[in-house]
This record gives sequence, structure tokens and C-alpha cells, in this order.
Amino acid sequence: MDLETIIANGLCAGCGLCESIAGQARVEMRLTEIGQLRPKVKLALDQVTADLISEICPGIHVKGPDSPPRGFLHPLWGPLVTLHLGWASNPEIRHKAAAGGALTALACHLLTSGAVDAILHVRASATQPLLTDAWVSTTIEEVISAAQSRYGPGAPLTKVHSLLDAGIRFAVIGKPCDIAAIRNLQRCDDRADRLIPFLLTIFCGGVPSLGTARRIVAYHGIVEEEVSLFRWRGNGWPGPTRIETRDGRAFELSYDKVWYSKDVPWTYDIQFRCKICPDAIGELADISCPDGWIMKNGKPIHEEAPGVNVIIARTQKGAELVQSATEAGVLTLEPFTADELDRMHADHIPRKIENPGRLRALGEESTPRPNFANFRDEAMIARAGPERDCEAERKARRRLRAGANREPLP
Repeated sequence: MDLETIIANGLCAGCGLCESIAGQARVEMRLTEIGQLRPKVKLALDQVTADLISEICPGIHVKGPDSPPRGFLHPLWGPLVTLHLGWASNPEIRHKAAAGGALTALACHLLTSGAVDAILHVRASATQPLLTDAWVSTTIEEVISAAQSRYGPGAPLTKVHSLLDAGIRFAVIGKPCDIAAIRNLQRCDDRADRLIPFLLTIFCGGVPSLGTARRIVAYHGIVEEEVSLFRWRGNGWPGPTRIETRDGRAFELSYDKVWYSKDVPWTYDIQFRCKICPDAIGELADISCPDGWIMKNGKPIHEEAPGVNVIIARTQKGAELVQSATEAGVLTLEPFTADELDRMHADHIPRKIENPGRLRALGEESTPRPNFANFRDEAMIARAGPERDCEAERKARRRLRAGANREPLP
């Protein structure tokens, strides 16, 4: 499947690995009119390059995990080699980061221990604060400067091949689809297998368009050009969404106001590819770190508190990294169970168990269907039950008939 077909059918995840493979002279990630990052083919690709991009694209190819060497393969949550609550032992990192700072702390530990020479991740653009840039950190200070969430389009993998070509050993912190892209690349390029030893991720709610941030800015009666800082979360947990202007004004909204209020002029307008994602929980990473929400009456709440992550080691390598970081005093851990994860992140359960029905709809509606394999479809269908499974397919077919997946080319 070529890039134009992937984009036009709403299957592009926006990771940027295609630009990395082809080079920016031939493929460049650009913002589209719908506010998402998509590859623009500037020069015709040779067949070898085109075939490689098609083979590694996480929009159309995601192979789920095999059984972990220790622990067990949970039917819903995937590999759980070790499972804890935890946070950065450094209180400054814990406060600044989006949750408990576990990913930031792990990245710092990888650098200081010499396990890697660099961290590939994202941070807010220095020149256009609503945008998100791919970033390579080689120092602890650089890693910490990029802490905090970025809800919106970002293409961290545009820099992968420049790092591989330079022989730099690096870890990747990205969304689950970014991690899937690296796993695909590692099967094709032994340099990626050798030089990218650690993959770290989050639980992902989907990638909203840039329009969400723009509408939040407009809500305060300011324009994008006035903004000097746009921070989605952090400086507390979950931390406010904070906007600062070049003339010194500041505006804040709570996490619940931004994402759960019904009286705001924006929605979580995630891209179509996210709605059929087989792995929003990072099963393919070495470590996955969602929020470790406070629970009250069986449900997560978002009261401000010292930040906490759930820390899931999905591979033996990931478990060893968690142990090493804990022994070095970088992470603080507490016990946690899969049953608690069920309750804390119950919003991810429908996405998992309804995914087989949504994917069937693509084939039924003559829409290109991605190759998502090894995600325990039979177990998901069984948990959903036949009625819910069929309803997921029916709803997806209605959305497809309405053109929900159609995208303009950049």
C-alpha cells in the first residue's frame, strides 16, 4: 500500500518514520488542513524505498507480542512481566512531569548508566508552542526539559535514521504506534535491533488534531501568535493546562475541565487510525507507563496530588531496567495488581474488546484493512460477547459510510 493510499483512507498514524527512511528531500511530514501531521511525497520513491516504507508502516502493520519469558500474557493487558505503581524518586522530576515522572526518570537512568547515548522523544516546539517537535536528548537536563505530555500531532521518528547512520545507541520514548513502527523496523534493519535497545511508552487516548489546542487558545480570547507557552499537563498531577502569552498573561484550566467538561468548544477529535488501534496500551514496548490514578468509589479521579505512574515491564529487559532504576534510587515502587489495573484504566477495555469488530468493518466496506495480528482476537470477542461485537462492527460501518476515515492529502 503506498503512502497516498494509507493517508487517504485514514490509516496514517503520523509517526514520521517514512520521512526518516526516504529522507526529507523525498518525503516530508507536514501539517494538513485537518491539523494532523502527514507525509508529503515530494519526489517519486524508488521501489525498494517504497516497499520498505509499506513494510514498516505502523498504520497498516502491527504485530502483537509473543508470550513473555516470565510473568504471563494477560488476555486483556498483554505481557505483564512485572507490575507496580511508582514514581520518580527525585521530587522535582515527579512534580514537573505529566504523572509520576517515571518515563523521565528511566530516560535519565539510561543516560547516566551508559546503557544508551541518547533518548529520542518529543518536546514542545521552542518557536511554535502549540506544536510538538522530535527531539534527541543526550543529557539529563535535555531530558527533563522535555518532560510533560503533548496531546496532539508529533512525529518523533523522523530522526531515527540519522541516529542509526551515526551509529548512536538510543532509546525511544513514544506513543504505542511509534513503538510498533520501531519493532517493524527492527525486523528489517539489524542496525535498529542493535542500536535501539529500549522502547518506552504510555497508555494512549489517541492523537487529537492541532485544532484542539487552537480552540483552547481561542477560548481565552487570544490568538496563536501571542502564545509563548502551551503546557498540556505537569507542574502537578495531573496538572493544569497552562497558556502563557508573550506579554505576560497566564491562563489555566483543570484536567477535568479540558477533557470532561461538556461546556467547552472543543472535543477530543482523534484521528481515524486511533479509533481502530489494536494497541493503545503499549504491549510492544519494554516498559509502559500510564497514570496511576487515585481511585475513589471504584473510579479514577483527577484531584491534584503527588504524581504516580503504573509501571508495566512487558519484557525481561524492561523488568531488569525497572529493577536497576529502583536499586539506583531513581524510581520508588509500590505493589499493584492486574485487577486494580482493570478498574483504574477501564476506559481502555472497550477499545480492546471491540477492536476485532471495528476491523471487520473495514473489510466489509471495501476499505483497505490493516494487518493487525497477534492481539488475541478470539479472547477479545469472547469478552465482548456476540451482541457487543456485532454492534461494534455495525457502528464502524456507519462511520465508514459517512466518510469518517477519508483524509485530504498534504
